Amino acid sequence: MNQDALRELLGFYRDLGVKELYAPQSLPAPPLPGKTTIAAMPKEPPPLLPVLPSLAPEGDTMERIREDIGDCTRCRLHQGRNKIVFGSGNEKSPLVFVGEGPGADEDAQGLPFVGRAGQLLTQMIEGTAGKEGIPIKRSDVYICNVVKCRPPENRTPEPDEMQTCGQFLFRQLLVIQPMAICALGSTAAKALLGTRDGVMKLRGKWHRWREIPVMVTYHPSYLLRPYNQNAKREAWEDLKKVLHQVYD
Repeated sequence: MNQDALRELLGFYRDLGVKELYAPQSLPAPPLPGKTTIAAMPKEPPPLLPVLPSLAPEGDTMERIREDIGDCTRCRLHQGRNKIVFGSGNEKSPLVFVGEGPGADEDAQGLPFVGRAGQLLTQMIEGTAGKEGIPIKRSDVYICNVVKCRPPENRTPEPDEMQTCGQFLFRQLLVIQPMAICALGSTAAKALLGTRDGVMKLRGKWHRWREIPVMVTYHPSYLLRPYNQNAKREAWEDLKKVLHQVYD
C-alpha cells in the first residue's frame, strides 16, 4: 500500500472515530538444531492495520449524524450541490429503503425520492402494501441514499465518494436497526454488500448487511423506462417479499 492510499485509509477511519492503530508482529520460527538461520530482511515494513470498532460512535443518534455531516466538503460532490439530502421518514421504522443519490428535484428540496422515480417508489410501497393487506404508507418507512449530495448530471457515484459518504449511511442503519433493508439499484447493492454483481443476479433472494436481511431490487428510475415492463413485475415481487418479511 503506497503512502497516499494509506493516508486516505487512515483519514477514513479517523472520521469514523478510530483512535488506535496496531501493527501486527509475527515472531520468527526457531532454528532447527544444527542449522544456521539467516533472517530475511522484509522488503517493506508491515502496513498499519486499523483496530476496527463499531462503525458508529457509542450512543450514536440521527441528530449526531446530522451534526457530524454538517456543511460537508469531504468529497467533490459538495461542489455542485444545492442541499444535502440526509433522508426522510420514520427514523424508528423496521424497514429502510436505500437508493443511489439525489437527483435534481431531491437536490432542490433536500428530500430523497421526490421526483418521478420517487413518485413511483411511493406507488410501489403503498400500492403493494395495500394489495397485501399491510397498513403502511411511505411515511412509515425510512428512505435514504448512499451519497447525500447530487452527482453531476446524475452520474453514478465514484468509489471514493461512496466510501466517504457511506460511513454516514452505515451509521444511519446502525441507529435505526431495521428488520430489513431494500437496496434500490446496483449502487446501493454494491455499497451494502461489497459486490460487483448486478441487480439481475442479486435480486429476488436475501442477502445480509451486518446480520440485517437485505433485498436487492431495481431502482425506480430504471422502471420508468418503457421497455422495462418485466422488471416492474419483478420489482413488485421483490417488494412483496420485503413487506411480508417485516410486517407479517
